[in-house]
Amino acid sequence: MILGVVLAGGLSRRFGSDKALAMLGGHTLIALAVDALAQWCDHVVVAGRERAPAPTVPDWPRAGMGPLGGLAAALRHAQDAGYDTVLSCGVDTGLFPDDLPGLLGPAPACLASQPVIGIWPAAAAPVLEDVLLGEGPHAMYRFADCIGARRIDIGAAVPNLNTPDDLAALAERPWSG
Repeated sequence: MILGVVLAGGLSRRFGSDKALAMLGGHTLIALAVDALAQWCDHVVVAGRERAPAPTVPDWPRAGMGPLGGLAAALRHAQDAGYDTVLSCGVDTGLFPDDLPGLLGPAPACLASQPVIGIWPAAAAPVLEDVLLGEGPHAMYRFADCIGARRIDIGAAVPNLNTPDDLAALAERPWSG
C-alpha cells in the first residue's frame, strides 16, 4: 500500500504569500498536489499544515525542519497505519509526469532534479529520524544517500514554483510530462 504525502510546511519566503493557496488553472497548488497523488496512492496526507484538502500530519520532530520534517511525519504515519511505501511531493511542484510512480520505480528513489519528489520505504523512518536528530545537514539528498535511493532523471523539467514569476510562467506555458 502506498501513502501519498504533500510536503507543505514551508514558509513561502521567496513566494511572498502562502504558495499552497496560489492558483494554477483554477485550483490551488495544494489541491493540485493532493489530487495528483490521489490517483496513485491508497491515501494522501498533507504534512506541515493544520488545514488542507486532505488529512494532515504535523512535521516531525517539530515544525521548521524543512521537507525532511514532513517526510519523517509521513514515514512514521505510514508505519503506524500499515503502509509499505510513501510517495512524496512538494506543494510547489504544480504539475507531475503522468506515471510518476512508474518513472520512479520501486522504493527508494527520488527525482534527481527535485528530491522531494520520491518514493520511500516506510521502514526508512528510523534512518530519517537519525538524520534529523543527528549532526550534519538536514538535506533530502543526504537522507536519500543514507538509504541508497536512486536518483532518477526523467528527461523533463518538473516545475518548482518558488516565486510568483515561476507560477506565471507555468500558467502561460502549460507543462506536460
